[in-house]
Parts: sequence; structure tokens; C-alpha cells
Amino acid sequence: MTMVKERQESKVTPLGNDEVAAKLDAVADVLEAQEANPFRVQAYRNAANTVRNLEQPAHEVLAREGEEGLRRFAGIGESLARSIAQLVYTNRLGLLDQLRGETRPERVLATVPGIGPKLAGLIHEQLEIDTLADLSAAAYDGRLAQISGFGPRRLRAVRESLAGRLRPRPQPQNNGRARAETGAEEDQPTVAELLDIDREYREQVRKGKLPHIAPRRYNPTGEAWLPVLHTERGVTHYTALYSNTARAHELGTIKDWVVIYRDDNNGNGQWTVVTARYGALQRERVVRGHEKECKEYYARK
Repeated sequence: MTMVKERQESKVTPLGNDEVAAKLDAVADVLEAQEANPFRVQAYRNAANTVRNLEQPAHEVLAREGEEGLRRFAGIGESLARSIAQLVYTNRLGLLDQLRGETRPERVLATVPGIGPKLAGLIHEQLEIDTLADLSAAAYDGRLAQISGFGPRRLRAVRESLAGRLRPRPQPQNNGRARAETGAEEDQPTVAELLDIDREYREQVRKGKLPHIAPRRYNPTGEAWLPVLHTERGVTHYTALYSNTARAHELGTIKDWVVIYRDDNNGNGQWTVVTARYGALQRERVVRGHEKECKEYYARK
């Protein structure tokens, strides 16, 4: 089931064009304040102007033609069409939450049909799952079935929903990356790339060269303490920042866990890089959920 279909079945009132445009402008403002690529900032401003000037509501275009209908308009590519659809049908934009440092893993998990806020909290707390990709893995390896309330029927519904949302996107034939040698999926970054972004982030933090944001969660004083990095690898945009989650605070790993977000025309995703505490990779930086690929990566170094 596509995101559009899922949201059409919800009871959320679709946002109007002016409201969608205001959110896109907000993304541009935050990106600019965080010293992101100026072309990326301008892309969100252009999309906001396009949506604001549409002769019909964006939600009507989506209902009739899906995200492809939005891509007919100037300045709206695949990534922006996806963001607009998310805004229209959920009244929220995950990217904006990420940029402001207020992403809640439980809220992300609760977007999957069959998983309410309470169940999402249990999954995050008991299985330490933060992303839909990790949720998908847990749905197949038996971990999700161990959570109270997950019978065969609900498990099947989650698998089917995630299969549609995480379906690989077509890629150019020559993307300059030897993914076959790394075991990475076609539309996913290699662990080498993610570890390099993690290295860049921590290095820039040490040098004190990154802008800081004041996260709205777990920050009663409103201090701007959370450094954020915007970086590119080829044509792919990434955002990296420390994990400001309840679990990270509980374990005292806020300044160890680095969360990397991607949102562009080739796909989106979220990964967490941590220091391994045990096993063959103890004290090495690893991408959580991709320990096997990380082991192969370090063996080649």
C-alpha cells in the first residue's frame, strides 16, 4: 500500500496549499540557518512558491494522479513530491522534525498501519528500534513477534505495509559506486559511506565548526547544544547529528550515537552509527543493524 493510499484512509484533514508552502519555507529557513547547501535551500523555496501558486489544491492532484502528478510542476522532483504528500496527508514533515532535532522514533513507528502510539513505544523501548528499516528487519527475524500484541495477522499487515513503503527505487545504471562488492542494496548507501559521514561529523564537532540547534525534546533550558552537519556524497544529501532520544539519554550515549538522515530523489532513510561495546567489533564504529557489512568493511581495511 502506498503512502498516499494509507493517508487517504486516515481521518487527518489534508493541508491546504498555503500551509504546505509555509512548511516548505520553514525547511528552507532551517537549512539556511544550519549552513546547508544553498542549492538545496533554494530548491525548497522554489517548491514552496510553486505549491503556493497552484490553481488547484495539492491534495486533489495527489488523489487524482499520486506523487507523479506533482512532479509535473516546476521545481518539484521526486523527493519534494514525497515531502508534499507527507505534509498533505499527515500534517507533519519528518525532515523538518529531524532538522529541528525533535524526531521521535515512536512517532515514526506509529505511522505504520496496525501500530499505535503505545505499541510503538514498546517496540522502541524493548527492541531499541528507531527506523522503519529496522522495524522491517524485526518483522522477519522473529523479534517483532515477541512483543505483546503482535499476532500473525498484525505481523503480516506490518510486513505488507513496509514492503510498499521501503520498495527500492530505480537507480541510474552508472552511479559510480561498486555496491555489488559491499553487499549494499541498490538504493542504499554503503557502510563505508555512512562511516565516513560519521567520521566527518565527529571531526567537525571536535573542531567546533558546526552550527548548533536547540532541540525541543529533553532540553528544558532551551540551550542550543546539538551540532548538526549537512554534507553531500555525490548528488546525495545527508544530515547528521547526535541521537537525542530517550534511550540515548537513559544509556548516557548521546554523544556516541550519531544519527544520519538521507532525503533526496534517490530515496530516504535513517541510520545510527554507534561504538560497539562487545564482540569482534568492540570499540569500532558500526552502523546499527549492519554489523555483518561493517565486519567485512573492517576486514578489508
